[in-house]
Amino acid sequence: MSPDLDERTAARRTSRSSQRPAWMEKPRPVTRIAKSLALALTVAMVLVPFWTVLATSFAPDRQIVDNGGWAFWPDEWTLRAYGKVFANENTTHAMLVSAGVAIVGTALSLACTVFLAYALARPGVVGGRPVMLLILFTFLFPPGIIPSFLVVHELGLRNTYWALVLPVLVNAFNLVVVRGFFQGIPEELYEAARLDGAGEIRTLFQIVLPLSKAVVAVVGLFYAVGYWNDFFRGVIYLDDSSMWPLQTVMRGYVTQGQGLSDSQAVDETLVQAPQTIKMAIVMVATVPILCVYPFIQRYFAKGVLTGAIKS
Repeated sequence: MSPDLDERTAARRTSRSSQRPAWMEKPRPVTRIAKSLALALTVAMVLVPFWTVLATSFAPDRQIVDNGGWAFWPDEWTLRAYGKVFANENTTHAMLVSAGVAIVGTALSLACTVFLAYALARPGVVGGRPVMLLILFTFLFPPGIIPSFLVVHELGLRNTYWALVLPVLVNAFNLVVVRGFFQGIPEELYEAARLDGAGEIRTLFQIVLPLSKAVVAVVGLFYAVGYWNDFFRGVIYLDDSSMWPLQTVMRGYVTQGQGLSDSQAVDETLVQAPQTIKMAIVMVATVPILCVYPFIQRYFAKGVLTGAIKS
């Protein structure tokens, strides 16, 4: 190869690199430092409050009283607050209620969302467009509290655990994401399954779902977090406080000092330092979801972004 040709090739490469968009260029040191500082600040804003809640739940009562209700590092690590929480029957029953509602609700919501999304994703479905428009209408204009309460009351769901599940069985956003993901699957796979004699149900379970683990995992996490964190429906639909889920019990105790046994009212130590019990209940309600996130995190970008972009 001649030297002139080498020079022309190098010149073309230099001109191409100079024409790259700004977002493709390597960031300058100042930009990288600024991004690192912003990331560190964001992480600190998340971790410091969480650590304060955790430390307060393990701190002794006298330290909480002396520090005005909080502790950043316990003088003595104690499980007394957690013992009070788990020794109370109302709290342990509320934990079982929340776990049951989250498991059953997530399973039913995933099943309904997957089946409906698959039906709306296939071309030529009778009534598919009107149903999709109706779903998008509910997404843009959600029902109010009073109409929802009247519907639940007229259906006889009040004071039943189904009132915590059926009104929010299918989320419009999750449905749109799953439908978009199904539409992104190559049409050749559907045609190959049809040529092999597979029906719609078999195609869904043997072709579509194995390719959709990411979006199903992410949507399942969204549903589980929604059911686990919901406290408002327990307040308006369940008159019997013994049926309340954990979040409703936690809300009553943290905001009104209710939720544990009546014996705490005569416990001088708890009257002096109720913050330890509050923070212990907050941690008990938070940890189960935190334990699930690491297993689902790797699916987030692939599941949500792909479904949203292709929808």
